[in-house]
Amino acid sequence: MEKKRTQFSGKVGFILAAAGSAVGLGNIWRFPYLAAEYGGGTFLFFYILFAVTFGFSLMIAEISLGRRTGRGVVGTFQALDKRFTFMGWLTMLVPILTLPYYSVTGGWVMHYAMLFLTGQGAQTSETGFFQAFSANPLWPVFWLCIFIAISCIIVMFGVKKGIERTSKIFLPILIILNIAIAIYVMTLPGALDGVLYYITPDFSKLSLGTIIAALGQLFYSMSLAMGIMFTYGSYLNKKENLEASVRHIELFDTGIAFLSGLMILPAVFVFSGGNSNVLSSGSSLLFITMPQVFMSMPFGQAVGAIFFILVFFAALTSAISFVETIVSVFQDQFGWKRIPTCIGTCLGSIVIGLGAAWGFGWWNGFTLFGMNISEFLDFFTNSILMPISALFTCIFLGFIVGTSVAVDEVKLSSRFRSEKMFVVITKWIAPVCIVAILITSILSAAGLFTI
Repeated sequence: MEKKRTQFSGKVGFILAAAGSAVGLGNIWRFPYLAAEYGGGTFLFFYILFAVTFGFSLMIAEISLGRRTGRGVVGTFQALDKRFTFMGWLTMLVPILTLPYYSVTGGWVMHYAMLFLTGQGAQTSETGFFQAFSANPLWPVFWLCIFIAISCIIVMFGVKKGIERTSKIFLPILIILNIAIAIYVMTLPGALDGVLYYITPDFSKLSLGTIIAALGQLFYSMSLAMGIMFTYGSYLNKKENLEASVRHIELFDTGIAFLSGLMILPAVFVFSGGNSNVLSSGSSLLFITMPQVFMSMPFGQAVGAIFFILVFFAALTSAISFVETIVSVFQDQFGWKRIPTCIGTCLGSIVIGLGAAWGFGWWNGFTLFGMNISEFLDFFTNSILMPISALFTCIFLGFIVGTSVAVDEVKLSSRFRSEKMFVVITKWIAPVCIVAILITSILSAAGLFTI
Protein backbone atom coordinates (compact mmCIF):
# COMPACT_ATOMS: atom_id res chain seq x y z
CA MET A 1 0.00 0.00 0.00
CA GLU A 2 1.30 3.47 -0.89
CA LYS A 3 2.43 5.55 2.15
CA LYS A 4 1.33 8.78 0.50
CA ARG A 5 -1.43 8.76 -2.08
CA THR A 6 -0.57 10.15 -5.49
CA GLN A 7 -2.42 13.34 -6.44
CA PHE A 8 -3.24 15.16 -9.64
CA SER A 9 -0.88 18.06 -10.30
CA GLY A 10 -3.72 20.54 -9.82
CA LYS A 11 -7.30 21.51 -10.59
CA VAL A 12 -6.81 21.50 -14.39
CA GLY A 13 -5.26 18.02 -14.35
CA PHE A 14 -8.13 16.65 -12.25
CA ILE A 15 -10.84 18.29 -14.36
CA LEU A 16 -9.37 17.04 -17.64
CA ALA A 17 -8.85 13.51 -16.30
CA ALA A 18 -12.36 13.30 -14.81
CA ALA A 19 -13.89 14.91 -17.90
CA GLY A 20 -11.90 12.50 -20.07
CA SER A 21 -13.44 9.63 -18.13
CA ALA A 22 -16.94 11.06 -18.51
CA VAL A 23 -16.43 11.85 -22.20
CA GLY A 24 -16.54 8.44 -23.81
CA LEU A 25 -18.69 6.37 -26.11
CA GLY A 26 -21.60 7.46 -23.93
CA ASN A 27 -21.25 10.99 -25.34
CA ILE A 28 -20.06 10.43 -28.90
CA TRP A 29 -22.21 7.40 -29.69
CA ARG A 30 -24.94 6.68 -27.15
CA PHE A 31 -26.11 10.26 -26.50
CA PRO A 32 -26.76 11.13 -30.20
CA TYR A 33 -28.61 7.91 -30.97
CA LEU A 34 -30.81 8.30 -27.88
CA ALA A 35 -31.47 11.92 -28.82
CA ALA A 36 -32.37 10.80 -32.34
CA GLU A 37 -34.70 8.10 -31.05
CA TYR A 38 -36.38 10.07 -28.24
CA GLY A 39 -37.44 13.30 -29.89
CA GLY A 40 -34.26 15.31 -30.40
CA GLY A 41 -34.72 18.61 -28.58
CA THR A 42 -37.06 17.13 -25.99
CA PHE A 43 -34.46 14.55 -24.96
CA LEU A 44 -31.75 17.24 -24.97
CA PHE A 45 -33.81 19.52 -22.71
CA PHE A 46 -34.38 16.87 -20.05
CA TYR A 47 -30.81 15.58 -20.22
CA ILE A 48 -29.37 19.05 -19.55
CA LEU A 49 -31.92 19.61 -16.76
CA PHE A 50 -30.97 16.33 -15.08
CA ALA A 51 -27.23 16.87 -15.64
CA VAL A 52 -27.09 20.18 -13.74
CA THR A 53 -29.21 18.88 -10.85
CA PHE A 54 -29.31 15.10 -10.48
CA GLY A 55 -25.94 14.43 -12.16
CA PHE A 56 -24.22 17.28 -10.31
CA SER A 57 -25.39 15.97 -6.93
CA LEU A 58 -24.28 12.38 -7.55
CA MET A 59 -20.90 13.51 -8.84
CA ILE A 60 -20.37 15.78 -5.82
CA ALA A 61 -21.27 12.86 -3.56
CA GLU A 62 -18.80 10.43 -5.14
CA ILE A 63 -15.86 12.83 -5.55
CA SER A 64 -16.23 14.32 -2.06
CA LEU A 65 -16.33 10.89 -0.39
CA GLY A 66 -13.31 9.75 -2.38
CA ARG A 67 -11.36 12.89 -1.44
CA ARG A 68 -12.39 12.65 2.23
CA THR A 69 -11.09 9.10 2.64
CA GLY A 70 -8.23 9.18 0.13
CA ARG A 71 -9.22 5.67 -0.95
CA GLY A 72 -10.81 3.91 -3.93
CA VAL A 73 -14.48 2.99 -3.92
CA VAL A 74 -14.12 -0.11 -1.68
CA GLY A 75 -11.84 1.67 0.78
CA THR A 76 -14.19 4.65 0.91
CA PHE A 77 -17.16 2.65 2.17
CA GLN A 78 -14.87 0.64 4.44
CA ALA A 79 -13.43 3.78 6.02
CA LEU A 80 -16.80 5.44 6.57
CA ASP A 81 -18.63 2.37 7.89
CA LYS A 82 -17.16 -1.15 7.70
CA ARG A 83 -20.62 -2.70 7.64
CA PHE A 84 -21.10 -1.28 4.14
CA THR A 85 -17.82 -2.40 2.57
CA PHE A 86 -19.88 -4.75 0.40
CA MET A 87 -21.30 -1.68 -1.38
CA GLY A 88 -17.82 -0.79 -2.58
CA TRP A 89 -17.27 -4.29 -3.97
CA LEU A 90 -20.70 -4.23 -5.61
CA THR A 91 -19.81 -0.97 -7.35
CA MET A 92 -16.44 -2.45 -8.34
CA LEU A 93 -18.24 -5.04 -10.43
CA VAL A 94 -19.28 -2.26 -12.83
CA PRO A 95 -15.80 -1.41 -14.19
CA ILE A 96 -14.70 -5.05 -13.99
CA LEU A 97 -17.60 -6.16 -16.22
CA THR A 98 -17.85 -3.00 -18.32
CA LEU A 99 -14.20 -2.74 -19.43
CA PRO A 100 -14.24 -6.02 -21.46
CA TYR A 101 -17.35 -5.38 -23.55
CA TYR A 102 -16.59 -1.66 -23.79
CA SER A 103 -13.18 -2.60 -25.19
CA VAL A 104 -14.82 -4.81 -27.82
CA THR A 105 -16.60 -1.70 -29.09
CA GLY A 106 -13.37 0.29 -28.72
CA GLY A 107 -11.67 -2.31 -30.90
CA TRP A 108 -14.35 -1.95 -33.55
CA VAL A 109 -13.75 1.80 -33.54
CA MET A 110 -10.00 1.26 -34.02
CA HIS A 111 -10.66 -1.04 -36.98
CA TYR A 112 -12.99 1.47 -38.64
CA ALA A 113 -10.51 4.31 -38.04
CA MET A 114 -7.76 2.24 -39.68
CA LEU A 115 -9.93 1.47 -42.70
CA PHE A 116 -10.82 5.11 -43.26
CA LEU A 117 -7.21 6.22 -42.72
CA THR A 118 -5.98 3.74 -45.33
CA GLY A 119 -8.59 4.75 -47.92
CA GLN A 120 -10.81 1.69 -47.45
CA GLY A 121 -13.72 3.46 -45.77
CA ALA A 122 -16.11 2.74 -48.64
CA GLN A 123 -16.34 -0.93 -47.71
CA THR A 124 -17.69 -0.05 -44.25
CA SER A 125 -20.81 1.39 -45.89
CA GLU A 126 -21.57 -1.85 -47.74
CA THR A 127 -24.60 -3.86 -46.64
CA GLY A 128 -23.62 -6.57 -44.20
CA PHE A 129 -20.05 -5.34 -43.61
CA PHE A 130 -20.45 -4.68 -39.90
CA GLN A 131 -22.29 -7.94 -39.28
CA ALA A 132 -19.58 -9.89 -41.09
CA PHE A 133 -16.75 -8.12 -39.26
CA SER A 134 -18.28 -8.39 -35.77
CA ALA A 135 -18.96 -12.11 -36.35
CA ASN A 136 -15.36 -12.79 -37.44
CA PRO A 137 -13.65 -14.89 -34.73
CA LEU A 138 -10.21 -13.28 -35.09
CA TRP A 139 -10.17 -9.58 -36.09
CA PRO A 140 -12.47 -8.26 -33.32
CA VAL A 141 -10.35 -10.16 -30.77
CA PHE A 142 -7.14 -8.70 -32.23
CA TRP A 143 -8.44 -5.14 -31.92
CA LEU A 144 -9.90 -5.90 -28.48
CA CYS A 145 -6.45 -6.93 -27.24
CA ILE A 146 -4.80 -3.84 -28.75
CA PHE A 147 -7.37 -1.49 -27.22
CA ILE A 148 -7.14 -2.98 -23.72
CA ALA A 149 -3.34 -3.15 -23.89
CA ILE A 150 -3.08 0.56 -24.78
CA SER A 151 -5.42 1.47 -21.89
CA CYS A 152 -3.47 -0.59 -19.37
CA ILE A 153 -0.05 0.64 -20.54
CA ILE A 154 -1.15 4.26 -20.03
CA VAL A 155 -2.34 3.43 -16.49
CA MET A 156 1.00 1.74 -15.75
CA PHE A 157 2.64 5.17 -15.93
CA GLY A 158 0.53 6.35 -13.00
CA VAL A 159 -1.85 9.20 -12.25
CA LYS A 160 0.28 12.16 -13.36
CA LYS A 161 2.46 10.71 -16.11
CA GLY A 162 -0.18 8.36 -17.50
CA ILE A 163 -3.79 9.39 -16.93
CA GLU A 164 -3.37 13.15 -16.49
CA ARG A 165 -0.87 13.58 -19.33
CA THR A 166 -2.99 11.52 -21.75
CA SER A 167 -6.13 13.48 -20.86
CA LYS A 168 -4.34 16.81 -21.35
CA ILE A 169 -3.37 15.72 -24.87
CA PHE A 170 -6.43 13.79 -26.04
CA LEU A 171 -9.31 15.86 -24.60
CA PRO A 172 -8.37 19.15 -26.34
CA ILE A 173 -7.82 17.27 -29.62
CA LEU A 174 -11.18 15.56 -29.20
CA ILE A 175 -12.95 18.89 -28.66
CA ILE A 176 -11.28 20.49 -31.70
CA LEU A 177 -12.17 17.53 -33.95
CA ASN A 178 -15.72 17.49 -32.62
CA ILE A 179 -16.22 21.20 -33.35
CA ALA A 180 -14.61 20.91 -36.79
CA ILE A 181 -16.82 18.02 -37.94
CA ALA A 182 -19.97 19.60 -36.46
CA ILE A 183 -19.31 22.87 -38.34
CA TYR A 184 -18.61 21.00 -41.57
CA VAL A 185 -21.73 18.84 -41.30
CA MET A 186 -23.97 21.83 -40.54
CA THR A 187 -22.88 23.51 -43.78
CA LEU A 188 -24.21 20.62 -45.91
CA PRO A 189 -27.54 20.88 -47.76
CA GLY A 190 -30.42 19.62 -45.61
CA ALA A 191 -28.46 19.79 -42.36
CA LEU A 192 -30.55 22.64 -40.93
CA ASP A 193 -33.56 20.33 -40.52
CA GLY A 194 -31.42 18.04 -38.38
CA VAL A 195 -30.16 20.95 -36.29
CA LEU A 196 -33.72 22.16 -35.65
CA TYR A 197 -34.88 18.64 -34.76
CA TYR A 198 -32.02 18.37 -32.30
CA ILE A 199 -32.29 21.72 -30.51
CA THR A 200 -36.07 22.35 -30.61
CA PRO A 201 -38.08 20.60 -27.86
CA ASP A 202 -41.48 19.26 -28.89
CA PHE A 203 -43.26 18.60 -25.61
CA SER A 204 -46.37 17.41 -27.43
CA LYS A 205 -44.44 14.18 -28.09
CA LEU A 206 -43.06 13.87 -24.55
CA SER A 207 -43.18 10.34 -23.15
CA LEU A 208 -42.09 8.54 -20.01
CA GLY A 209 -39.53 6.76 -22.20
CA THR A 210 -37.83 10.06 -23.03
CA ILE A 211 -37.48 10.99 -19.35
CA ILE A 212 -36.22 7.53 -18.35
CA ALA A 213 -33.77 7.46 -21.26
CA ALA A 214 -32.38 10.89 -20.33
CA LEU A 215 -31.97 9.87 -16.69
CA GLY A 216 -30.36 6.56 -17.59
CA GLN A 217 -27.93 8.28 -19.95
CA LEU A 218 -26.55 10.31 -17.03
CA PHE A 219 -24.89 7.26 -15.48
CA TYR A 220 -23.29 6.15 -18.73
CA SER A 221 -22.30 9.63 -19.87
CA MET A 222 -21.00 11.11 -16.59
CA SER A 223 -19.20 7.99 -15.26
CA LEU A 224 -21.47 7.79 -12.23
CA ALA A 225 -22.07 4.70 -10.07
CA MET A 226 -18.95 3.05 -11.52
CA GLY A 227 -16.47 3.80 -8.74
CA ILE A 228 -14.54 6.10 -11.08
CA MET A 229 -15.35 9.43 -9.43
CA PHE A 230 -14.57 7.98 -5.99
CA THR A 231 -11.14 7.01 -7.34
CA TYR A 232 -10.39 10.30 -9.08
CA GLY A 233 -11.68 12.23 -6.07
CA SER A 234 -9.16 10.39 -3.89
CA TYR A 235 -6.37 11.92 -6.01
CA LEU A 236 -7.69 15.49 -5.64
CA ASN A 237 -5.86 17.93 -3.36
CA LYS A 238 -7.87 19.20 -0.38
CA LYS A 239 -7.18 22.80 -1.42
CA GLU A 240 -8.95 22.52 -4.78
CA ASN A 241 -12.48 23.94 -5.15
CA LEU A 242 -14.53 20.77 -5.43
CA GLU A 243 -17.86 22.35 -6.41
CA ALA A 244 -16.30 24.46 -9.18
CA SER A 245 -14.37 21.43 -10.43
CA VAL A 246 -17.55 19.38 -10.76
CA ARG A 247 -19.26 22.21 -12.65
CA HIS A 248 -16.32 22.31 -15.08
CA ILE A 249 -16.47 18.52 -15.57
CA GLU A 250 -20.20 18.82 -16.27
CA LEU A 251 -19.53 21.58 -18.79
CA PHE A 252 -16.99 19.48 -20.67
CA ASP A 253 -19.14 16.36 -20.57
CA THR A 254 -22.45 17.96 -21.56
CA GLY A 255 -20.76 20.25 -24.09
CA ILE A 256 -19.14 17.37 -25.95
CA ALA A 257 -22.36 15.35 -25.83
CA PHE A 258 -24.18 18.37 -27.30
CA LEU A 259 -21.51 18.83 -30.02
CA SER A 260 -21.71 15.13 -30.85
CA GLY A 261 -25.42 15.50 -31.43
CA LEU A 262 -24.74 18.51 -33.70
CA MET A 263 -22.27 16.34 -35.57
CA ILE A 264 -24.36 13.17 -35.99
CA LEU A 265 -28.04 14.17 -36.21
CA PRO A 266 -27.66 16.77 -39.00
CA ALA A 267 -25.47 14.25 -40.86
CA VAL A 268 -28.25 11.67 -40.64
CA PHE A 269 -30.76 14.22 -41.96
CA VAL A 270 -28.42 15.02 -44.87
CA PHE A 271 -28.21 11.32 -45.65
CA SER A 272 -31.82 10.25 -45.06
CA GLY A 273 -33.91 13.41 -44.92
CA GLY A 274 -34.89 12.56 -41.33
CA ASN A 275 -36.20 9.07 -42.11
CA SER A 276 -37.69 7.74 -38.85
CA ASN A 277 -36.20 4.27 -39.39
CA VAL A 278 -32.71 5.76 -39.62
CA LEU A 279 -33.26 8.01 -36.60
CA SER A 280 -34.36 5.02 -34.52
CA SER A 281 -31.54 2.73 -35.69
CA GLY A 282 -30.11 2.81 -32.17
CA SER A 283 -26.67 1.40 -31.51
CA SER A 284 -26.13 0.56 -35.19
CA LEU A 285 -26.03 4.32 -35.88
CA LEU A 286 -22.27 4.42 -35.29
CA PHE A 287 -21.12 1.40 -37.29
CA ILE A 288 -23.74 1.08 -40.02
CA THR A 289 -25.50 4.41 -40.55
CA MET A 290 -22.56 6.80 -40.07
CA PRO A 291 -20.26 5.10 -42.65
CA GLN A 292 -23.13 5.36 -45.17
CA VAL A 293 -23.51 9.01 -44.22
CA PHE A 294 -19.80 9.72 -44.73
CA MET A 295 -19.60 7.97 -48.08
CA SER A 296 -22.55 10.04 -49.33
CA MET A 297 -20.71 13.29 -48.44
CA PRO A 298 -18.05 15.30 -50.24
CA PHE A 299 -14.68 14.43 -48.65
CA GLY A 300 -16.43 11.58 -46.83
CA GLN A 301 -13.30 9.46 -46.58
CA ALA A 302 -11.40 12.20 -44.70
CA VAL A 303 -14.39 13.15 -42.53
CA GLY A 304 -14.93 9.49 -41.62
CA ALA A 305 -11.27 9.09 -40.66
CA ILE A 306 -11.37 12.16 -38.41
CA PHE A 307 -14.68 11.02 -36.91
CA PHE A 308 -13.46 7.55 -35.93
CA ILE A 309 -10.19 8.93 -34.56
CA LEU A 310 -12.32 11.25 -32.41
CA VAL A 311 -14.44 8.33 -31.21
CA PHE A 312 -11.27 6.33 -30.45
CA PHE A 313 -9.88 9.13 -28.25
CA ALA A 314 -13.19 9.33 -26.40
CA ALA A 315 -13.37 5.57 -25.89
CA LEU A 316 -9.76 5.38 -24.72
CA THR A 317 -10.04 8.10 -22.05
CA SER A 318 -13.02 6.28 -20.54
CA ALA A 319 -11.35 2.87 -20.72
CA ILE A 320 -8.34 4.31 -18.86
CA SER A 321 -10.63 5.35 -16.01
CA PHE A 322 -12.10 1.82 -15.79
CA VAL A 323 -8.60 0.35 -15.54
CA GLU A 324 -7.47 2.91 -12.93
CA THR A 325 -10.55 2.25 -10.78
CA ILE A 326 -9.85 -1.49 -10.75
CA VAL A 327 -6.11 -1.05 -10.16
CA SER A 328 -6.56 1.49 -7.34
CA VAL A 329 -8.84 -0.84 -5.37
CA PHE A 330 -6.42 -3.77 -5.51
CA GLN A 331 -3.57 -1.43 -4.55
CA ASP A 332 -5.54 -0.05 -1.61
CA GLN A 333 -7.00 -3.31 -0.32
CA PHE A 334 -4.13 -5.72 -0.91
CA GLY A 335 -1.05 -3.54 -1.37
CA TRP A 336 -0.40 -4.82 -4.89
CA LYS A 337 2.11 -3.02 -7.13
CA ARG A 338 0.75 -0.91 -10.00
CA ILE A 339 2.41 -2.60 -13.00
CA PRO A 340 1.58 -6.25 -12.11
CA THR A 341 -1.98 -5.19 -11.25
CA CYS A 342 -2.31 -3.47 -14.65
CA ILE A 343 -1.06 -6.60 -16.40
CA GLY A 344 -3.52 -8.76 -14.45
CA THR A 345 -6.37 -6.37 -15.27
CA CYS A 346 -5.40 -6.48 -18.95
CA LEU A 347 -5.35 -10.28 -19.11
CA GLY A 348 -8.53 -10.71 -17.08
CA SER A 349 -10.40 -8.20 -19.23
CA ILE A 350 -9.27 -9.92 -22.42
CA VAL A 351 -10.57 -13.28 -21.14
CA ILE A 352 -14.01 -11.82 -20.35
CA GLY A 353 -13.85 -9.77 -23.55
CA LEU A 354 -13.44 -12.93 -25.63
CA GLY A 355 -16.94 -13.98 -24.64
CA ALA A 356 -18.29 -10.53 -25.46
CA ALA A 357 -16.52 -10.48 -28.86
CA TRP A 358 -17.46 -14.02 -29.83
CA GLY A 359 -21.05 -13.42 -28.73
CA PHE A 360 -21.59 -11.84 -32.16
CA GLY A 361 -20.13 -14.84 -34.01
CA TRP A 362 -18.97 -18.19 -32.65
CA TRP A 363 -21.08 -17.99 -29.51
CA ASN A 364 -24.09 -16.16 -30.91
CA GLY A 365 -26.26 -19.16 -30.07
CA PHE A 366 -25.50 -18.73 -26.38
CA THR A 367 -27.85 -16.17 -24.83
CA LEU A 368 -28.80 -14.96 -21.38
CA PHE A 369 -32.40 -13.77 -21.12
CA GLY A 370 -32.46 -13.48 -24.92
CA MET A 371 -29.25 -11.40 -25.07
CA ASN A 372 -25.79 -12.32 -26.32
CA ILE A 373 -22.89 -11.99 -23.85
CA SER A 374 -22.02 -8.39 -24.73
CA GLU A 375 -25.66 -7.26 -24.65
CA PHE A 376 -26.18 -9.01 -21.31
CA LEU A 377 -23.09 -7.40 -19.75
CA ASP A 378 -24.29 -4.01 -20.99
CA PHE A 379 -27.78 -4.58 -19.59
CA PHE A 380 -26.56 -6.00 -16.28
CA THR A 381 -24.07 -3.21 -15.58
CA ASN A 382 -26.03 -0.22 -16.93
CA SER A 383 -29.58 -1.20 -16.04
CA ILE A 384 -29.08 -3.20 -12.84
CA LEU A 385 -25.71 -2.67 -11.10
CA MET A 386 -25.32 1.06 -11.72
CA PRO A 387 -28.80 2.07 -10.50
CA ILE A 388 -28.40 -0.19 -7.45
CA SER A 389 -24.96 1.29 -6.71
CA ALA A 390 -26.27 4.86 -7.08
CA LEU A 391 -29.29 4.06 -4.90
CA PHE A 392 -27.12 2.57 -2.15
CA THR A 393 -24.76 5.55 -2.30
CA CYS A 394 -27.64 8.01 -1.85
CA ILE A 395 -29.12 6.01 1.04
CA PHE A 396 -25.70 5.57 2.64
CA LEU A 397 -24.89 9.26 2.41
CA GLY A 398 -28.37 10.52 3.20
CA PHE A 399 -29.35 8.23 6.07
CA ILE A 400 -26.32 6.29 7.35
CA VAL A 401 -23.33 8.65 7.59
CA GLY A 402 -25.23 11.85 6.81
CA THR A 403 -24.91 14.35 3.99
CA SER A 404 -22.72 16.52 6.25
CA VAL A 405 -19.84 14.14 5.48
CA ALA A 406 -19.87 15.31 1.85
CA VAL A 407 -20.92 18.89 2.60
CA ASP A 408 -18.07 19.42 5.06
CA GLU A 409 -15.58 18.06 2.53
CA VAL A 410 -16.78 20.48 -0.14
CA LYS A 411 -16.57 23.39 2.33
CA LEU A 412 -12.91 22.69 3.07
CA SER A 413 -11.95 24.65 -0.01
CA SER A 414 -14.94 26.89 -0.82
CA ARG A 415 -18.51 27.85 -0.07
CA PHE A 416 -21.01 25.21 -1.12
CA ARG A 417 -23.45 27.34 -3.09
CA SER A 418 -25.63 24.39 -4.12
CA GLU A 419 -25.72 22.75 -0.69
CA LYS A 420 -29.50 22.81 -0.25
CA MET A 421 -30.13 21.38 -3.73
CA PHE A 422 -27.49 18.71 -3.11
CA VAL A 423 -29.03 17.56 0.16
CA VAL A 424 -32.61 17.46 -1.15
CA ILE A 425 -31.69 15.61 -4.35
CA THR A 426 -29.34 13.13 -2.65
CA LYS A 427 -31.74 12.21 0.16
CA TRP A 428 -35.12 12.36 -1.51
CA ILE A 429 -35.29 13.00 -5.26
CA ALA A 430 -32.42 10.85 -6.56
CA PRO A 431 -33.52 7.63 -4.81
CA VAL A 432 -37.03 7.91 -6.28
CA CYS A 433 -35.67 8.56 -9.79
CA ILE A 434 -33.17 5.71 -9.52
CA VAL A 435 -35.84 3.24 -8.40
CA ALA A 436 -37.94 4.34 -11.40
CA ILE A 437 -35.00 3.65 -13.74
CA LEU A 438 -34.35 0.26 -12.16
CA ILE A 439 -37.97 -0.90 -12.30
CA THR A 440 -38.59 0.26 -15.88
CA SER A 441 -35.31 -1.30 -17.06
CA ILE A 442 -36.21 -4.68 -15.57
CA LEU A 443 -39.79 -4.56 -16.88
CA SER A 444 -38.51 -3.50 -20.30
CA ALA A 445 -36.05 -6.40 -20.42
CA ALA A 446 -38.85 -8.77 -19.45
CA GLY A 447 -41.00 -7.40 -22.27
CA LEU A 448 -43.58 -6.04 -19.85
CA PHE A 449 -42.94 -2.38 -20.53
CA THR A 450 -41.82 -0.41 -23.58
CA ILE A 451 -39.49 2.51 -22.93
